[in-house]
Amino acid sequence: MKKNIWIFNHYATDTFKDLGGRHFWFAENLIRQGHQATIFCASTIHNTDENIDTGGQKYKTDEVNGIPYVFVKTPSYVGNGKQRIKNMIVFYRNLFPVAKEVAKIHGKPDVILASSVHPLTLIAGIKLAKKFGIPCVCEVRDLWPESLIEYDSIKRNSLVTNLLYRGERWIYKKCDKLIFTMEGGKDYIIERGWNKELGGPIDLTKVHHINNGVDLERFTENIKRYIVVDPDLNNPKLFKVVYTGSIRKANNVDLVVEIADIIQKKGVNHIKFLIYGRGTEKENLEKYCVEHGIKNIQFKGFVDKNHIPYILSKSDLNIVQLFSQNGLKRFGTSVNKMFEYFASGKPTLSGCEYGYDLIRKYQCGIVIDNASTNQLAEAIINLSNMPQDEVAIYSQNALKAAQDYDFKVLTRKLEQLL
Repeated sequence: MKKNIWIFNHYATDTFKDLGGRHFWFAENLIRQGHQATIFCASTIHNTDENIDTGGQKYKTDEVNGIPYVFVKTPSYVGNGKQRIKNMIVFYRNLFPVAKEVAKIHGKPDVILASSVHPLTLIAGIKLAKKFGIPCVCEVRDLWPESLIEYDSIKRNSLVTNLLYRGERWIYKKCDKLIFTMEGGKDYIIERGWNKELGGPIDLTKVHHINNGVDLERFTENIKRYIVVDPDLNNPKLFKVVYTGSIRKANNVDLVVEIADIIQKKGVNHIKFLIYGRGTEKENLEKYCVEHGIKNIQFKGFVDKNHIPYILSKSDLNIVQLFSQNGLKRFGTSVNKMFEYFASGKPTLSGCEYGYDLIRKYQCGIVIDNASTNQLAEAIINLSNMPQDEVAIYSQNALKAAQDYDFKVLTRKLEQLL
């Protein structure tokens, strides 16, 4: 049966601009299968000062690539303080009258897919689904409050934390089905003692896993369409180690600089690090490299997402997961860039082993848990000298991983749950 599917994601606004992202690709593929799919998101675009003008109304509708969007009016904010919390609350409150009006005009949905990060979107999805007499599938992309505790944003035994745990438990109990992007979602519920087998309210048979992924068709097209002219990138004599993404403290790009320095001091001259992205640490790291004479690393700056596939196709090794170790890693990871790295058909280097580690599972790169910069430098040198037939095995395995996590495949999994 073809369905009218509403997707709630506070932060899906940038997918309208980028023409890509998890829920954009889900909606696109669901529509191809004959369903209706509408994305509800905030009027604000996270990490920017942009706010879509709703013309004084509580919402505005628009369409891109055949995907209808409903932009719910929310106030602008900067940073992660009170303004952002207000933005979340306003989105939650406005979603109710907006949903009622959209249903009156376009018909009520058959199912709601409500996606985190924050739990208010999930609560709204459950409450609206009850009003419409339909199921709500909740999707958890970040463990709140567990991730907030791990990153020292809140204390484990505080009143706020206990309230968030109670809210989380309520969501997991009340939703009709539960999707985790990280593979260890069931493990998390069991550790909390919330599953029925341990006396809790949650039936584990309704818990599922759909990771992030890549639009493989578009990725391949963009390699041909969006070519980057760059003497480093197109130099066949260099072994190119590529990092793409935000350059901020949380991503530990300073460790890449340290690795580059170690390799340079060893007198290895055929390896070059190419860093694509922007962020608060970029200027400091560039200055550090100049002051310390580190010449085998280049900060290439921001590039449009459409150019990433070509850049990765020209790399020899993609570097990911240099994050600080934390207690969440045992539940798995769903880092978006990892799937783009797989799609490039090039090996990936990780300095952190996750539960359900995909690089290990597919044998498409090198994983050294709790790796030191010296260990990672040695691994890069070894890989740069590896025979091509051995590198080719990593490449084939990476492409197999990308095929398994193509959004066409992931959408078929989602379709079975809606």
